[in-house]
Amino acid sequence: MGDDVTTLRRVPGFRAYWSAATVSSFGSAVSAVAVPVLVVTVLHASPLEVGLVNAAQFLPYALFGLIIGAYVDRFRRKPLLIWASVGRGVCLGAIPVLWSTGLLNLWVTAAALFVFGILSVVGFAATQSLLPRIVPRSLLLAANARVDQSDAAAQTAGPALGGVLVSIATAPFAIALDAVSYFVDAVLIARVRVIEQQPARPAGTRLRRDIAEGLRWTYGHPMLAPLALSTHLWFLANAAGLTVFATLALRTLALPAAVYGGILALSGVAMLLGATAAPRLGIRFGAGRTIIAARAAYPIAWAAIALATVGIAVAAPPATVVVLFAAFAVHGLAAGCENANEMSLRQTVTPDALLGRVNGTMRSANRTLAAAGAVSGGALMTVAGDGVALFAVAIVFAGAVVVAMSSPLRTNSGR
Repeated sequence: MGDDVTTLRRVPGFRAYWSAATVSSFGSAVSAVAVPVLVVTVLHASPLEVGLVNAAQFLPYALFGLIIGAYVDRFRRKPLLIWASVGRGVCLGAIPVLWSTGLLNLWVTAAALFVFGILSVVGFAATQSLLPRIVPRSLLLAANARVDQSDAAAQTAGPALGGVLVSIATAPFAIALDAVSYFVDAVLIARVRVIEQQPARPAGTRLRRDIAEGLRWTYGHPMLAPLALSTHLWFLANAAGLTVFATLALRTLALPAAVYGGILALSGVAMLLGATAAPRLGIRFGAGRTIIAARAAYPIAWAAIALATVGIAVAAPPATVVVLFAAFAVHGLAAGCENANEMSLRQTVTPDALLGRVNGTMRSANRTLAAAGAVSGGALMTVAGDGVALFAVAIVFAGAVVVAMSSPLRTNSGR
């Protein structure tokens, strides 16, 4: 692993790519605290409205994900990523501007996040497909782990910074920082050294055919298909869980914004540790087995949150807060261990000409289910209470484990 890291440092273009991802991750981590606080405490949204606003940024994946994934394979990926970053900066920057003029409301916020989501579809399909053009495939696990480490560091410091900024200044001000991070991201991506030829398309190639090819590869491949289905369930459960937890923590348990940010920050510390261990685990046990083991931790963590908070309708006692910190630490550790292995497995088994479509297909389905999870989590919490909603989240996470364990992923051994 040490040799891979040394070699990776010598790859032209990777340092700028990595720096861009790091800056963007820090900004997004701040918004992870600021947006829920804005929606819940500034705009006074109900649990269902929180779910609807969260769903707004995921809905574009359902509407445009497959189409955009196909188009990403038709164009050079670096320019697409630059303009997607600029557009996302503009969308987020509009929120604090509208707030300062008194024009911001719940539905305007949802609209801004919806457009942000459209550009994120482009950005993520491009960035996940650009990395294999910068880094040799033998170094993809190390490269993805390095990006994950930066993301985990951002998840550590960003939420804490976001909580402090929200407490001292305002949630819109914290969101403005994320907007700036996307402009910096665009400048850094522009400096990435990579040679990209305009992809050649056979005469008469239709968009529908391109989309169908991406779907067949994603859901017909013996390794990718169960990985995709398991990941889809993960996104459904995760979006529902975070939606329920935001309202539970900030309203029912009356946690200060700084404590809420601290919980997310600890998850980031654990994610950093997991991302650091991910390459060694993937090499030792195989990507598939590492993914399965990591996913087995999620239902345990969310069941613990449900048990610790059931019946509490006032400020949370210290013991409950400790459980919340511990559960999110487990959640972060599992995410760090599995993410680089999942992404590297997908990038390794997929031909470069199909990467945009496979990434677009996966992210489209993932975010569609995330939108459904955000809405259903808020709705279930409204109808049945936070305890039932949290136990439902744990059950869906368990379903993701079962799908992965019942597939060839369990035989994917290390080298």
